[in-house]
Amino acid sequence: MEKNELLQGTLDMLILGVLKRGPSHGFGIAEKIKALSEDALQVGEGSLYPALYRLQDKGWIESEWGQSENNRRAKYYRLTKSGMKQLGVEFQSWAKMCSAIGLVMQEV
Repeated sequence: MEKNELLQGTLDMLILGVLKRGPSHGFGIAEKIKALSEDALQVGEGSLYPALYRLQDKGWIESEWGQSENNRRAKYYRLTKSGMKQLGVEFQSWAKMCSAIGLVMQEV
């Protein structure tokens, strides 16, 4: 499958979805999105870190410094209760969008 750019508005949902699985550092989040999408989705640093800062400003994620698997200092992000609630909102919106697109594409 060719690598695709993310649809606008989906990055926040994907980050929240990854962090629902447990805390992770930025590179780990990008790698998890890539792996879970079977290499179809890639998130560059230029998109990932602004999104992480935005989500943290909204109170949907929190961060703290820790040690990575490579024994390097890394900022680890985790989902907050508010973020968990927002993930549900984002997922419902995404499901409606997928359903609507499916209806349009049904006869193609």
